[in-house]
Amino acid sequence: MSAALQLSVLQSFPNDLEQVTKPSTVLSDAREVLLQGLGLLFDLDDHKYSRVADAPFNASIGQHYRHVIEHFQSLTRGLKGGEINYDARDRNLRLQNEVTFGSVATCDVLRVLKQYSDGTLARECDVVNTVGYGGAGPSTFRSNVSRELAYCAGHAIHHYAIIRLICHHVGVTVPAEFGFAPSTLK
Repeated sequence: MSAALQLSVLQSFPNDLEQVTKPSTVLSDAREVLLQGLGLLFDLDDHKYSRVADAPFNASIGQHYRHVIEHFQSLTRGLKGGEINYDARDRNLRLQNEVTFGSVATCDVLRVLKQYSDGTLARECDVVNTVGYGGAGPSTFRSNVSRELAYCAGHAIHHYAIIRLICHHVGVTVPAEFGFAPSTLK
């Protein structure tokens, strides 16, 4: 992806955010987290993105990034039916191996979030997620879109911290704040 195109993509989202009337804090924060990930992707090629780092990581940047984006996709896809199922992720190999595919998927999520309002965030939903290691199966519980968006953003920051470590291991430089929780930076 050319530097001019990268700059154009990154600049288009903040400009769009400024046009929204009083955006929800969680919504703008989630967008910021996604833009941070997108910025990293612009500095990678497929080899760096998909290269599996040695122990203790035994994973690639792309594997962790796929996991992040698929949680956001679960949220955006589940909103229509009122059920967000984190267990039904695609586990898309293109998303974890092709940096351009990861960039497009991130932009797709950003486009959907751009349409969200405070009313969208207040909507109730059911959440399906396996949280235990036993054979009991997934848990289903009530939540709302705002809470799940905050979960996805926090979950992303957690995985960005792991991505930061993998980047260091494979020789990729990341911005100083990448992978740190905002509360830690303050």
